[in-house]
Amino acid sequence: MDPTNKSLLGCRALKFSEKLCAAVFPVISIIDALIFAFSGCFEYRNPCRSKESHYGNNEIVRLSQESHFTVNEVEALHELFKKLSSSIFDDGFVHKEELQLALFRTSCGQNFFLDRVFDIFDKKRTGVIDLEEFVHSLSIFHPNAPVEDKIEFAFKLYDLRQTGSIGREEVKQMVIALLIEFDMKLTDELLDQIIEKVRTTLV
Repeated sequence: MDPTNKSLLGCRALKFSEKLCAAVFPVISIIDALIFAFSGCFEYRNPCRSKESHYGNNEIVRLSQESHFTVNEVEALHELFKKLSSSIFDDGFVHKEELQLALFRTSCGQNFFLDRVFDIFDKKRTGVIDLEEFVHSLSIFHPNAPVEDKIEFAFKLYDLRQTGSIGREEVKQMVIALLIEFDMKLTDELLDQIIEKVRTTLV
């Protein structure tokens, strides 16, 4: 291949990677925090025992086939799910308060950032998250998941009005919410650059 063409391809790939990072990085931070919370640092425990899960081996295998996780990984996620779903209500489902407790150490108060994540995980629109929704949602961030799926998730996160399109104000609102949750401060100029990069990546 001609060296000039290689250089152009490298430039395009770099630009695409930068755009993808700008769009998906906040979401990756969400998942990192979520997995960290599930993997041992979730200290609050309800004194009651969790109810027995109705998910048997066949269901675990099915969830593995429907996701990018192995059977062993789904089993591990199942154990983490049981801890989370029994932290407050102990009914076999993850409520918004339980997800908030896992991520932010409190189940009280309004949290715009959490609302968006919970709404996307709650695919069945039941107001709670079951194991199937939990596994399917986390599967998007598996290393073997297509990049397109990650971008689609990020798009849904920023599409606040659920219109199928993203405006600058929606991106700004979400980016500011993310910065507040992760205690980050940026200059107005850098904030505008991030907002524009995210918006042009996802639209």
